[in-house]
Amino acid sequence: MRAVAALLLACASLALAQKPALEAAWKLIAQGHRDQATALLRNLIQTDPRNADAHLLLGSILMEAGDRPGSLAQLQESVRLLPESAEAHNALGEAYNTFGDPTAARPEFERAVEVDPKHAQAHANLGDVLVQLHHPQLAAPHLDQAIRLFGNQPDAAYSLYLSARIYTDDHDESKALPQLERAVALKPDLGAAWSDLGAVRKTLSDDAGALSALRRAVALLPDDAVAQYRLGAQLLENDATHEAVEHLDAAVRIDPRNQSALNALQRALRQDGQTERATAVKAQLAQVIRERDEADQKQVAAFELNNRGAALEKAGDLRGALEQYRAALHLLPGHTGIRANVGVALLKLGNWQDGIPELREALRQDPGNAKLQQALDEAIAQLKRKGVAVPK
Repeated sequence: MRAVAALLLACASLALAQKPALEAAWKLIAQGHRDQATALLRNLIQTDPRNADAHLLLGSILMEAGDRPGSLAQLQESVRLLPESAEAHNALGEAYNTFGDPTAARPEFERAVEVDPKHAQAHANLGDVLVQLHHPQLAAPHLDQAIRLFGNQPDAAYSLYLSARIYTDDHDESKALPQLERAVALKPDLGAAWSDLGAVRKTLSDDAGALSALRRAVALLPDDAVAQYRLGAQLLENDATHEAVEHLDAAVRIDPRNQSALNALQRALRQDGQTERATAVKAQLAQVIRERDEADQKQVAAFELNNRGAALEKAGDLRGALEQYRAALHLLPGHTGIRANVGVALLKLGNWQDGIPELREALRQDPGNAKLQQALDEAIAQLKRKGVAVPK
């Protein structure tokens, strides 16, 4: 997904020069005075609520500031006022995606490319969310179209990177290679592309090229566990053991539960003569494996309990279903779907005081879940109609 600042640049294309207040807001943004621009736009909307361009620009600024509800409200209004604007739909899609809801972003990007089939960024964004949603075959034509429309602009780099990932997932590194090489040529600071380029070159037996790309990736992404692990593993394979330890140590420090990095680190330490540390890392690896096995067992048991609850609920036994859902939630307290089942079952049993907080917690875990938000809103509205106090 493109940087948020690029979205603000796109807003400048909406004939701002012909609208003094919007032009003034844009100048304030360019000077770094976002708060003043925000205040100006809010005043403009107050006096001219149908000014779609003002809603669009304000929503984009609020997105950059991390104000999810404020940004979405403004961008949704811009789409309502400009239903045939590809830029408005694309901006709303980018906001949803920025705030972690690619499912909601998808139809906005689809509408944007429908309205304007030559909107390169909308194709790129649609390809991005389709990859996130595990639909690579649907993503590929949109990424290809974005690459064609962008041409040799740096904006094409991220779509090239995503396209290459689709090829590598299909074990077709020979097609991924030129995509990644072009991506880093267009955008030399795209660390993730350098990292994947190193991995692809390694698979294609170009060890020297792999090492060069992986060094560049780590220079750009020093806090990326995958980049550090890949470089460390390549150095270990090249018998540069002492240097390998440095990067594998970094990978484990960033991600202490990375089994591949732990395994490679204990091998590198042993080869480097650090036997005592190697033994300690081997024990750490064994502990991670045990904990993951236990977690897998808990997950299986929780899903079985949740499924039993669903069957009981379908049969009309809500109390029995709630018991199973609660047992499942005890095993997986971080699972949003199971918590939502507990909340809904409580509401159906008339237990508003416990049901609403459970839904709120589920929504906190998954803030972009439209269905959860709707269920919570309906429950609160129903309580208000009854004149019952809404639980905190």
